Amino acid sequence: MHRAATKPKWKTSAHPKRAAGEPGQESVHPQEPEPEGGQLRAPGSGGAVVLSAVPEQRLATGAPRPDRADGVPRTPGTVRADGVPRTPGTVRAVRTASTARTAPAPAAPDSHCAPAASEASAPGGPAPARRWHLWHLLPTPTGTPFTFGYALLLVATSLYAQFGDPDTVSAMLRASSTDVDHLTRAPLVALVGSALWVAGGLASPYALGFLVVLTALERRIGGLRSAGVFAFGHVVASLATELPVGFAVAVGHLPETSLYRLDFGISFGLMACVGALAAVLRLRWLRWALLGAVGLVLLQDLIAYADPLTALGHPLALCLGLATWPLVRRWKAERAAPSYL
Repeated sequence: MHRAATKPKWKTSAHPKRAAGEPGQESVHPQEPEPEGGQLRAPGSGGAVVLSAVPEQRLATGAPRPDRADGVPRTPGTVRADGVPRTPGTVRAVRTASTARTAPAPAAPDSHCAPAASEASAPGGPAPARRWHLWHLLPTPTGTPFTFGYALLLVATSLYAQFGDPDTVSAMLRASSTDVDHLTRAPLVALVGSALWVAGGLASPYALGFLVVLTALERRIGGLRSAGVFAFGHVVASLATELPVGFAVAVGHLPETSLYRLDFGISFGLMACVGALAAVLRLRWLRWALLGAVGLVLLQDLIAYADPLTALGHPLALCLGLATWPLVRRWKAERAAPSYL
């Protein structure tokens, strides 16, 4: 039994005139159920755009049709909030949630406008430069514990050397000397004890240089590494200057008294730290100014040649510090400490 196909019902809808004097046209459309609010899906749009094809008023009856969510009917000539009058029969495009475009992302801040913020937020990037203050030249117990503690020890031994019993002080200095005799009998005691005294006391330029140089170096590479650079220059330069003396005495070029020559102080380790510090100074002109000033002083000592071991040992210790440049720069990069100068 064949069932006759049902034909869709058709309705006639009148469209408003498109131009003045043009007769109205009628179009025939298949009758379809209207969604809520009088919105129709455009054919082929896949639900992307919804057309509100409901006229602002019904032309057949002349009564306004409530097509808003609040139920208030729109009358012909209604003025919208944007000031544009809404005419009858206007077809509006309604944007659905599926096709709503997201708001554009805020533009990234210009790197030229805020370089410090971009560097600080970048992982693994260089540390930002901070404002320099005078107190950064001096050690602190929390910022530079190695230099601070070592400086207190040097102050104590210097005060004792100045105000203590002369005989006791002389015996202690003799036991701490890095001469050939002590280096052959007790090298560890001689090398450690020699670094506990400042030649010339607290008024010596080595005392002020120690505070400034060791503080700056420790702020950049840390306390243990600064101590390693100091010990490296102190030990190697002491052995390099004293061992030739023992050889010269053995072959008869120097008298035997040269084996007991008094030698102590922090100058060798300080020179090595000066050479290492020059590698991690942020200001290039300051780096070469430091090396030039220290080199000029060492050159004067070489010309005078009043103390051959000191005149030769200081340039050697400075060169040892310069040799640590690749290692010191890698330590500073790993530490990522703020660079003041």
